Amino acid sequence: MSIELACEAVGDGPPVVILHGLFGAGRNWARIARALGDSHRVYLPDARNHGASPRGQTMSYTEMAQDVLALIERERLQRPLLIGHSMGGKTAMTLALEHPQAISGLAVVDIAPERYSDQFSPYMMAMRGFDAAAATGRNEARQALAQDQAGDTPVLDFLMQNLRRHDERFDWRLNLLAVAMCMQELCGFPRRFRHRQYEGPALFLAGTESSYVQAESHDRIARLFPRAHLEHIDDAGHWVHADQPGALLRALRRWLHRHEAGTPRTAAPQAALAVR
Repeated sequence: MSIELACEAVGDGPPVVILHGLFGAGRNWARIARALGDSHRVYLPDARNHGASPRGQTMSYTEMAQDVLALIERERLQRPLLIGHSMGGKTAMTLALEHPQAISGLAVVDIAPERYSDQFSPYMMAMRGFDAAAATGRNEARQALAQDQAGDTPVLDFLMQNLRRHDERFDWRLNLLAVAMCMQELCGFPRRFRHRQYEGPALFLAGTESSYVQAESHDRIARLFPRAHLEHIDDAGHWVHADQPGALLRALRRWLHRHEAGTPRTAAPQAALAVR
């Protein structure tokens, strides 16, 4: 059963839906959404168990894709363009492969349709082990997580965005238990898609300082998305929208312009992804 996602929207024009990554929320993409809002109506949903969206015991990619499909139907969006980062990118790819008629194009930011090693369970354990309700301030939480995680500053900064004050107490915006229980599934990608293809336009954007999209990822992308086109964003790590928002915005605008202008793009040969 799908979950009714919390969602904000900005701008006016053809619909675009942006799906955030693990530990994130739609508001992480507010800057990009406002910029695209001068020509598009941009929707920023929170994934289940994230942000202001309802909680659920499970969060497979099929379930999260169904949540987004329900949002598209609820808002009566006519084949929106779909942008997804990290976990949101895998959700977007799942939706494209299962319900290709629901969208008109796909942009995936710094993720590939493959399994990744679990880098996040230690952070989940640290967050679950910290008594947020008893905290007296944000610095206390940050120091506790930094001690457990050897002070990985970029990750800590990102995780701390999930700590909120509720009345006189702090709590986490995440459903920590459900995310922790589903972590292995979130690290993977459904194997049943091995023989499926999304034949619509697909853009893959990868940060040059990120290790998430490797050369060996190109064949996997091309097999599932034969019209895929890969571009690299210089001096960007995994959080491309935070590291290089201007460059990412320019790449997305070029893609949106090509799509709306109806410029024909030849399909990349299978297992030979077109790279720029």
